[in-house]
Amino acid sequence: MLSKKTEDALNTQVNKEMYSGYLYMAMSAQCADMGLEGFASWFMVQFHEEMFHAMKIYNYIQDQGGKIALKAIAEPKAKFESVKDMVEATLAHEKIVTKSILDLVELAKKEKDVATEVFLAWYVSEQVEEEKSANDILLKFKFVGKGDNPGLMFLDRALGERKLSAPSDFSRGVG
Repeated sequence: MLSKKTEDALNTQVNKEMYSGYLYMAMSAQCADMGLEGFASWFMVQFHEEMFHAMKIYNYIQDQGGKIALKAIAEPKAKFESVKDMVEATLAHEKIVTKSILDLVELAKKEKDVATEVFLAWYVSEQVEEEKSANDILLKFKFVGKGDNPGLMFLDRALGERKLSAPSDFSRGVG
């Protein structure tokens, strides 16, 4: 059973994960408007992954006998100077999410909630992957430059090949 403090913190994290999805959806829309369908697809996969992350916590709260407390999702930034700016914002945002997850782990330790601590271990590993993914794309921008050359189109095509690996149908949970 979750303590009230842990339940509240997990509900807040559901909101943060949904905001992340909302942010990536906005980035996807801008990329589509720019004619960068590969980047748009990459960001839409990010959206779906964030929804999976939110639903995984949502189900965990319920499985532990907790109550779901949904909150308003803040409006994300919807206009960026360039696709590189979007990826830089992605990395910065994922670092914020990583800190939030690590704070949850610390709370679970403080509350002596081993089950939640074990549950959150998956998120810790996931955040390493999320930050690496954004950083890898930023490293490729060193070769592309400002994006005013064919290298951007190559990167766009490569990112468009990313496939969703997380479940996207949550009608029967995410277990």
